[in-house]
Amino acid sequence: MTKIGLAVTGSFCTFRNLLKAVDDLLAHDFDITPVFSYNVSSFDTRFFKAEDFRREIETRTGKHPITTIVEAEPIGTSMGLELMLVAPCTGNTLAKIAHGITDTPVTMAVKAQLRNNRPVVLSISSNDALGANAKNIGALLNTRNVYFVPFSQDAPESKSNSLIADTALIVPACEAALRGKQLEPVIF
Repeated sequence: MTKIGLAVTGSFCTFRNLLKAVDDLLAHDFDITPVFSYNVSSFDTRFFKAEDFRREIETRTGKHPITTIVEAEPIGTSMGLELMLVAPCTGNTLAKIAHGITDTPVTMAVKAQLRNNRPVVLSISSNDALGANAKNIGALLNTRNVYFVPFSQDAPESKSNSLIADTALIVPACEAALRGKQLEPVIF
């Protein structure tokens, strides 16, 4: 069984697809430790109430999500996670990772993995990925131990800067990252 972290950030509209991806990961024998951003832990949205989403994740993984920086800090050493998956990875979180900012449980979890030379897989979902965040994607594509779930524009005619990862490719992207490889093509 492969032990991974699942760091969830606030692209709330993607949560239904994320739950399908979690089921797929579990079916492929991944043991998942969830990590929630502060927003995921507390925001009730038109897509999910915070407590309902927490319950969905707990039911699937059998684990209570990590929700504080203090809880996330030992991820890289004492938890033995082989990989950290950030799904969805918002533009805000993407920028923080690219610039080494550690101010949420998710960014601490990523930092903990990277400082121990373990892979981090980003499943981006950002309306500004081809705008303000394009430089951050470029920087992270060239960062050791950072991999991406393949992504594309999700609505180019109405949201020209928006990119979203194909959540159906999360399992193969994680498997490739565990071998030190980027699943290709990264952009489709």
